[in-house]
Amino acid sequence: MMYVLGVIIILILVVFSFLIRNRTRQSKILKINIFENQDLKSITIENIDLMEDGSEFEEYLLRLFLALGYNDAYKTVGSHDFGADLVFSDSNGIRNVIQAKRYNSDSSIGIDAVQQIYAARNYYQAKKAVVIGTTKYTDSSDTLAGVNGVLLLDRNDLIEIITAFKYGNYEEARIIIEREPRVIYEFWDNKDRTFEIKKDKKMSI
Repeated sequence: MMYVLGVIIILILVVFSFLIRNRTRQSKILKINIFENQDLKSITIENIDLMEDGSEFEEYLLRLFLALGYNDAYKTVGSHDFGADLVFSDSNGIRNVIQAKRYNSDSSIGIDAVQQIYAARNYYQAKKAVVIGTTKYTDSSDTLAGVNGVLLLDRNDLIEIITAFKYGNYEEARIIIEREPRVIYEFWDNKDRTFEIKKDKKMSI
């Protein structure tokens, strides 16, 4: 009797586990289908904030760039992207690499994003490097990007791009995406500028 009862309990647990997995799988499929079939112009910054991870943001940007006329835009492969999430050629035929950062709006994008996309520029033989984020950047990120000519597009820039696209102002959206980065020339041009390199005093002789 106990044996039969044990078998029944095991069968119930197996069926219950299968139903949960199936429901989770269907939920994920439905979520993906809704995203893929959703009108691109109806997606807002609030929708992007609700995305579960960075890969959805990358997919959105790819669809957006293709819609804006960057016909050769493509998404790189997962964990072996060498620092770039998207690659495309701008209106002048210049290859660009993009790193997409979907962070909470109260967070800041750190210096690693600049370092990675700068390195990726050489790997993909691109001439321009861009970081597109859903929030602001740290001061260190802004400085390193300025020294290395990396374009940083923050939350406000992204909202402007989304708004321009929504109302059919594709050229306006492309101008934001293709603008020149802020370059800090004073690091090279100002000979009188004293630049103090911070050293670890504990390791100094």
